[in-house]
Amino acid sequence: MELRCLSAFLALHVLCCIDAYPSGAPTGACVDMIPRHMGVLPQPSPAPYSVLTNANSYQPGNPITVTITGPEYRGVLLEARTGGSTNALGTWNLPPPDTRFLECNGAPQGAVTHSNTNLKGNTTVYRWIPPKFTGPVYFMATIAQQRTVFWINVRSSTLTSGKPGGLSFATGAGAGQAEEKPLLLLVLGFLMFQVLA
Repeated sequence: MELRCLSAFLALHVLCCIDAYPSGAPTGACVDMIPRHMGVLPQPSPAPYSVLTNANSYQPGNPITVTITGPEYRGVLLEARTGGSTNALGTWNLPPPDTRFLECNGAPQGAVTHSNTNLKGNTTVYRWIPPKFTGPVYFMATIAQQRTVFWINVRSSTLTSGKPGGLSFATGAGAGQAEEKPLLLLVLGFLMFQVLA
């Protein structure tokens, strides 16, 4: 009888570990932004996601809207960063449905992560509040379509401190700065106009 109980306990424990973090990333993921999905590696291919901001510059205290575009996704970890730092910068405001704040670097609202595995998509809008800071800022995301399919280092274009600017797209995963995609913005605007007309 004890052997059965022990076997059931171990099986349940293994299943819990395999299930990853359906209620959001752990605080330990703040620095490397790598999901703790045991036995699963990030996708080696370029991410099918882009990070869109509503401006190419920021001013302390004025919210920046951040949207992840691409296929629907279930998991996310989103932070603002500067330079080569792995520390989250600023705070997030009003997490959208199916997401929650994640404490990073001692800031209770230092990052945003998923709160469940419900689908999230292009209509999920995140709002970041810039701190009193004058350096360049970018957004870094880890995005999971499902537990075994995720991309890390999905990076936005860099925002500079200064006057508000226009829309800015960034794509891809990996090192280096993402390229801005003004043509993509124009095409998306045209398509939205056609759908709404």
